[in-house]
Amino acid sequence: MPVKVGDSAPSFQLKDETGEMRTLAEFRGKKVVLYFYPKDNTPGCTKEACSLRDGYSILQEAGIVILGVSFDSPESHRKFKDKHNLPFILLSDEKKEVAKAYGASGGLLGSLMAKRYTYLIDELGKIVYIFKKVDVKNHAEEVLQAFSTYSKS
Repeated sequence: MPVKVGDSAPSFQLKDETGEMRTLAEFRGKKVVLYFYPKDNTPGCTKEACSLRDGYSILQEAGIVILGVSFDSPESHRKFKDKHNLPFILLSDEKKEVAKAYGASGGLLGSLMAKRYTYLIDELGKIVYIFKKVDVKNHAEEVLQAFSTYSKS
C-alpha cells in the first residue's frame, strides 16, 4: 500500500551525493520536502531542481529541508548537483526500495525511473501533503504554499 496523508513517513537509509549515509530520522524536528524525480539532467527534472534551488533561501527561512531522490548513483547526483549549483541533498535509491515504500516507483519507463511525486513531512515525521502532479517550474512555490496551508489548519 502506498503511503497517504496522515501516515508516518517510512524511514530510510540512503547514500547522498558524497556517498555518506543519510536517514530520515536525522531530520526529525524539521519540515521535510522528500521529492522523487525520474532522472538527473533530464529537462523536467532539471527544471524542478532549479525551482527548488531558486526558492531555497525562502524554504530554509521557513525551516524546510529539501531531499531529492532518484535511482541515479551518488556520482550522477554529485555531477547534477555541481552542474546546477543545487544547495540541497540528493539521495540515491539505486535499489528502488524507498520509492516503493512511498508508492513512487514504477514511473516513466516502468521500474527504471521513479514517479515525480513529492511528500511533505512535518516535524513529527507525519506525511502532511502529497504532490502527485508537480509544476516543475514553480515547485518551490507549491511546496511553500502547501506547508503554510498545513500550518494554518
